[in-house]
Amino acid sequence: MKRHTYNKHDFDAVTIKLASPERILDWSFGEVTKPETINYRTQRAEKNGLFDEKIFGPEKDFECYCGKYRGIRFKGIVCEKCGVEVTRSIVRRERMGHIELATPVSHIWFLRGIPSRIALILGLSASDVEKVVYFAGYIITKVSENEKARFFKELDTEYKTKLKAASDSKTKTKLKELFTQTKKEIESIKEGAVLDEVSYHTYSVKFGGLFEAEIGAEAIYNIFKNLDLNKLEKKLKERREKAGAVERVKLNKRLSLIHSLINSKVRPEWMFMIRIPVTPPMLRPMVALEGGRHASSDVNDLYRRVINRNNRLKKLININAPDVILRNEKRILQEAVDALLDNSIRHGNAAFSAMSQSQRRPLKSLSDYLKGKQGYFRGNLLGKRVDYSGRSVIVVGSSLKLDECGLPKHMALELFRPFVISKLLEKELAYNIRGAGRLIDDGIPEVWAILEEVIKGKHVLLNRAPTLHRQGIQAFRPTLIEGNAIQIHPLVCSAFNADFDGDQMAVHVPLSEEAQLEAREIMSANKNILKPGSGEVVTSPRKDIILGCYWMTKMIDGEKGEGNYFPTPNTAITAYDFGEVGFRARVKVLPTDSKKYEGFNGEMFETT
Repeated sequence: MKRHTYNKHDFDAVTIKLASPERILDWSFGEVTKPETINYRTQRAEKNGLFDEKIFGPEKDFECYCGKYRGIRFKGIVCEKCGVEVTRSIVRRERMGHIELATPVSHIWFLRGIPSRIALILGLSASDVEKVVYFAGYIITKVSENEKARFFKELDTEYKTKLKAASDSKTKTKLKELFTQTKKEIESIKEGAVLDEVSYHTYSVKFGGLFEAEIGAEAIYNIFKNLDLNKLEKKLKERREKAGAVERVKLNKRLSLIHSLINSKVRPEWMFMIRIPVTPPMLRPMVALEGGRHASSDVNDLYRRVINRNNRLKKLININAPDVILRNEKRILQEAVDALLDNSIRHGNAAFSAMSQSQRRPLKSLSDYLKGKQGYFRGNLLGKRVDYSGRSVIVVGSSLKLDECGLPKHMALELFRPFVISKLLEKELAYNIRGAGRLIDDGIPEVWAILEEVIKGKHVLLNRAPTLHRQGIQAFRPTLIEGNAIQIHPLVCSAFNADFDGDQMAVHVPLSEEAQLEAREIMSANKNILKPGSGEVVTSPRKDIILGCYWMTKMIDGEKGEGNYFPTPNTAITAYDFGEVGFRARVKVLPTDSKKYEGFNGEMFETT
């Protein structure tokens, strides 16, 4: 991040994959060694702490920590006194630090995820791997085949000798059972097998030099470090040839993961962390409140816990503390890192350790900031709140054309604000943008006239959530209406899967000429009459429209005003308005020169 400057057009796609310890170090601008955030007296960031200006950049634009260098003319200089680079404070949004861990710890996503990737590579159950990581079980890392053969030979010799010496059948049966059990125990000792505490101590006494076993995340980290993925893949493929149906399914899953790791050039030991990246301080802010108190992001508390436990473990290792104390410290460091990375998928007693001070709610971990609707991906990158958009309830616009929509006046004024301001300045009704904004807020008559002028030829986009196919967003020509609801043509409802029982729709204004052209030529409602998937007509009249047309055109004999003649259609409508003729009475009307009546060739026609 600090060594490269990228152009925003320099990439075709974004891949997310495991970061190596070297990559984490490359991201970092310095090691965070202290759990402190800010000094309570000076209200400034503590050195080597979670908000250190030397690591993350200055808190004030172009001003170092000690104040020796101030101003843009010193840009890029690193202060020799405090070590802070003189630059913009915005770098505190992107600069990262790191924490060097005293022991490797497992990444909870790959340990507790379903399926557990660590367990899948080892070919063990997830519960067995968790036992090892949380210091409840040992994993066998080395087995001496020569010793194993010697044990089998000695066992066989001893069994035969004692069998000859035994006189009664009861003793012989007991000897046979003991021989079978011991043989099974020796056979069960193989690389990658997991032993609980009791079994480990029993086997250590019985078969001392036969095997070596380790405990904790470090044990699996060392196994992964020495793992040759290509050899393992070859070995599993050979096993798959002879395997049964059930085992073949398991082997296929393992092979799929190993193949993916090889292709993406990811090492399995990267699933364990020997250093942790520290996120930029502006993404985990600390805000001063009244009375000298501070409100801090939960991530700061979780980082503080990791640093405290890590520093304590380093001290204990330096003073050669007893093994039992070291194990306990390593386990609680593992739990602290788990809580930092993902506090929601932890279970058991460990889940209760990462609670807020009031003990009422679990702390928000790094994963919680990424996932869900308000997370960084969906909330900031895939979707954002945008200007020049609005939403309202939809109602029927019976007088609208297919590609028209009715926009409430006050909403349209806000949506087309930049265009209206531009026109006000052009017509010299205002001398600057602030003055034009004031005229809009006052709602002077000229503003409404300009708004009418501005929306001519413009298209707006209407979107109804959920947008499941491309016809979920269409372009319409806006017409200004009174009220607060958006009006749409009833025939476009099926494309949006909308109805008029309180559905809401969002309006967006394409600002550039290119966007307007695209909206007009591609996204307009009258250009989206057919379903793109099947080619069926999506705007055909149905249900209530067909019923309405049938009801209006069905003539009733004996209705009031039946048999009357009218010189124009408007005369007939006026007669109906005054109650002189019934709605479905059989009447004759002379057509006008209007285009819609040209099919009658000027001859009188019968209608209701």
